[in-house]
Amino acid sequence: MGDPIRCVIMRGGTSKAVFVKECDLPADLTRRKKTILGIFGSPDKRQIDGLGGADPLTSKLAIIGPPLDDPRAAGTHLTYTFGQVEIDMPEVDFRSLCGNISSAVGAFAVYEGLVTAATPITTVRAYNTNLNRVLNIEVPVEQGRPVERGDFVVPGVPGSGARIQVDFADTGGAACGALLPTGNAIDRLDVPGFGTIEASLVDIGNAHVFIRARDVGLIGTETAAEIDAKGELRDLLERIRGAAAHRMGMIGDPARSRQDSPATPILGMISPPADYRNDIGRCTVKADEVDLVSRLMFMQQMHKTYAGTSTVCTGVASRIPHTIVHEMTRAETLERELVRIGHPAGVIGTETRVELSGNDYVVRRATLGRTARRIMEGYVYAREIDDLMLSAEASA
Repeated sequence: MGDPIRCVIMRGGTSKAVFVKECDLPADLTRRKKTILGIFGSPDKRQIDGLGGADPLTSKLAIIGPPLDDPRAAGTHLTYTFGQVEIDMPEVDFRSLCGNISSAVGAFAVYEGLVTAATPITTVRAYNTNLNRVLNIEVPVEQGRPVERGDFVVPGVPGSGARIQVDFADTGGAACGALLPTGNAIDRLDVPGFGTIEASLVDIGNAHVFIRARDVGLIGTETAAEIDAKGELRDLLERIRGAAAHRMGMIGDPARSRQDSPATPILGMISPPADYRNDIGRCTVKADEVDLVSRLMFMQQMHKTYAGTSTVCTGVASRIPHTIVHEMTRAETLERELVRIGHPAGVIGTETRVELSGNDYVVRRATLGRTARRIMEGYVYAREIDDLMLSAEASA
């Protein structure tokens, strides 16, 4: 049994993460990785011996550290490192950012006294080390504590809560060097065993690849169960994602996307507004309630709701002429800031403002509204992970 490590479990939007302070983890990166895997109970498809929830949306980590002495982090209150912990592989992916968990980072900072609480809104400036960019997180506060009760509803989350607003405008181009990594609104990707497919490659929040749902034989309103049951389709989508990752310079070999960059780019399958069944909410989403419809592939599975960074990236892409997302977006809504995205569990909105500056598009606003809640705080006893286990799982 390892030494106890203080942790907090928090829900942020439609995700859940284990929060730990950087000072409570080993400084040595190899030992740190082993400790994190032990906390989550990975590798094991049930994560039965740790805190992981056996689902990509609940196998997430937030490492919180002190502000950096770095001009890029000037005026920030903390550092935030996001980790996507693999379930059945001994890996932790630090290349991506989770927008849902970013909202919980703001509430965590207020709870832990990492920022001076102000009523009614405390703005937490977090320097994200995954992208080396600053997030501005607006947290409702009363009597020095985050407000959790409210009337803001997040599809895919039971009940309602107080709205936390996260602005990701500063993250444009953070992963690949430019909002449009190739400089094109549409690229043609060569996909082994399929041929060529048109895609829009966009980088804000996280790097994304957007394709038309119809180009891979889908209507665009399929459920997660329907997509995940199609093994050949999932394999094709991963090959498309690998080709996009290679085109954006994220990996050297498109055939190694699963090993070298499993979380990003996130793949979105876009279709025009349409009626569809919301299986989670047991209701029908009407076409006039959305400006476009999207389905995401995340960690080689279809996302059951919609990722926070994907929300802002989809919104931004809808405002860039000639992208696939712009093409599929309801024309009469293209001039307003609010973009409504239809996803498997309902509708999510984002406020988006994109301006053309010279030959480049500049993001002025890219917001995500979420709720967050502190679920548990205490100590975790991490399972001890040895080198033999890591090498055996890695070669399996």
